[in-house]
Amino acid sequence: MSTGEGETRRPMTFRQMSARYLEPAAQWLMVAGIVALCQPWSLLLHRYGVTITLIGLVGFIVFSHFKPRPGER
Repeated sequence: MSTGEGETRRPMTFRQMSARYLEPAAQWLMVAGIVALCQPWSLLLHRYGVTITLIGLVGFIVFSHFKPRPGER
C-alpha cells in the first residue's frame, strides 16, 4: 500500500484488527477443533477438540461484534 504525498499512515484500530485478523483466526480455530475431533490418531487432540471448538466459537462471537465503522476502512 503506497501512501500519496501528504498522506500519513494511521495505526490500525482495534476494530480494524478484529475484522482483519482476529475474526478469521477464531474461524480457523473452530475448524481446527472440528478436525481435532475427527482425527483418529491422537487421543489428546480428540480429548480437547470440543474445548478448542468452543474457544473459537466464543472468540468469533466476541470479535464479530467489533466491526469497523464505515469511515475507518
